[in-house]
Amino acid sequence: MKGLLKGLTTTAKVLARGSHTVQYPHVEPDLPVRSRGVIALLEENCTSCMLCARECPDWCITIDSHKETLPATTEGGRDRQKNVLDRFDIDFSLCMYCGICIEVCPFDALFWAPDFAYAEGDIRNLLHDKERLGGWMRTVPPATLPEGYDVPQAGEE
Repeated sequence: MKGLLKGLTTTAKVLARGSHTVQYPHVEPDLPVRSRGVIALLEENCTSCMLCARECPDWCITIDSHKETLPATTEGGRDRQKNVLDRFDIDFSLCMYCGICIEVCPFDALFWAPDFAYAEGDIRNLLHDKERLGGWMRTVPPATLPEGYDVPQAGEE
């Protein structure tokens, strides 16, 4: 009988505390600053080195680029070649959010953004291109950004 009363007392205490449930679609959850949500691309830092695509265990990253010749900046200098990023796609229907691509990027072009609510009704819409990945840069925590980078605010480009 003593055990039954102790159990009912514990149940009553828990019942009196109230619910901890958050009504998700109507109330946004408070996430930690460094949450793994979506991968954001800082396009100007990407050199098309392909390290992220090669190291990805799911092969969900597609990169296309071409070379452009830059004229010599000094007299007698030689022309230089620069990779120009044409296409950078991540297929989030394949991605397992391991973060290897972010870790291996030597030029700080990929970052975790804490946004997670980007579900789609059609699986084909989970292929994000460089413009959409670049849009996630607005939500990347300032502490993780490269030094001197200013986060564009909503409406800015």
